[in-house]
Amino acid sequence: MKTNRGYRFRLRPTEAQAALMEQHARVCRMIYNLAVEQRRDHHRQFRRLTGKHLSYTSQAAELTALRAEFDWIREVTQTCQQQALRDADRAFRNFFSGIAAYPSFRKKGVNESFRFQGREVTFRRLNRSWGLVKLPKIGEVRFRWTRDIPGRLKNVRISLDPLGWHVSLTTEREVEVLPNHRPAVGADRGVTEPVAYSDGTFALFPTERIKTLDRKASRAAQAVARGKKGANRRKVAKGRVAALRAKIARVRKHFNHVETARLARTFGVVCLEALRIGNMTASASGTVEEPGTNVAQKRGLNRSILEIGWYQFHQFLAYKLTEAGGELRLVHPAYTSTTCSCCGMNEKTNRKSQAVYECAGCGSVMNADTNAATNILRAGTRPSPKRAAARRKSRLEATGLAA
Repeated sequence: MKTNRGYRFRLRPTEAQAALMEQHARVCRMIYNLAVEQRRDHHRQFRRLTGKHLSYTSQAAELTALRAEFDWIREVTQTCQQQALRDADRAFRNFFSGIAAYPSFRKKGVNESFRFQGREVTFRRLNRSWGLVKLPKIGEVRFRWTRDIPGRLKNVRISLDPLGWHVSLTTEREVEVLPNHRPAVGADRGVTEPVAYSDGTFALFPTERIKTLDRKASRAAQAVARGKKGANRRKVAKGRVAALRAKIARVRKHFNHVETARLARTFGVVCLEALRIGNMTASASGTVEEPGTNVAQKRGLNRSILEIGWYQFHQFLAYKLTEAGGELRLVHPAYTSTTCSCCGMNEKTNRKSQAVYECAGCGSVMNADTNAATNILRAGTRPSPKRAAARRKSRLEATGLAA
């Protein structure tokens, strides 16, 4: 099976290289915004004059003329600008297919990235910790080499976030998917325990590390509020807040990568609830005419869900299980947290708190998340009615009792 995998590393560019990267990001962002504006405002005029629709091909031809006219556009690698046009084309295709919203403009400070084709870029290792990636018109840039990069290079993205410049190398490689006969497990994503499993274990989420960074970010945000608009100290404080928030996101992403990789190595089937996380984290504030209730409590619940990264956990687990020959099964979340995993009694009052489940029927006392994970496992491994009927028919045929 062919699979694409991305490898992200921290870049250490010189001042001249960083300036060239900023120029590439700025020009590519402008090209993308011009392509979106042209398709939004001038598509009828273009069709009336040429009899054709605006497309990537027509806009790429206009890009060639634009590069011939302006030196500061020609100084940026042409393929990066073509990749920006392809992004705009894909955004409109997704919109007309009904799978995405209408394309919006890219913003300075938010969309600071550009992309090369893999055939244009080479990289090599300097020593155990450092490597060099050679980028067109930028040169060889040092980066922290933290792991091997197997496969054939497909594309390279350079991006800027509050922690600095990064390079993402996407490679394609052949993965041999072997039969996976490892056991099954149920996983319940919660708030008190970020991830609980049906075998009674829990994921070691870095709660204290995230709380520490969150406190630092809150104090840094207070410094921003006290600062004077336009002052250099306020800009520094805003940068500190952004860097701390980016560190929190990096810690969360690292946890989800490590935990889902462990699950893919240990289990053959993982059962999860099919949660609509976007609906679960929607605001409860309501409108002026119909204000919401328990708004502060709902805001805290939303923050806890997003802090753990439920959807990111689901995404990472899905592709890692596929590569390992495993299977991710989604079950309906109804009654998994209120049903007793021992006797099957379904009663809301059995769940005494977020952490304790006490069954009034059989008297079982257990962790509420472990109880839910056990129910999720049973629902995910229970054969469907059609499959059960087929198995029953095959057994009857084997014994000669089938009609």
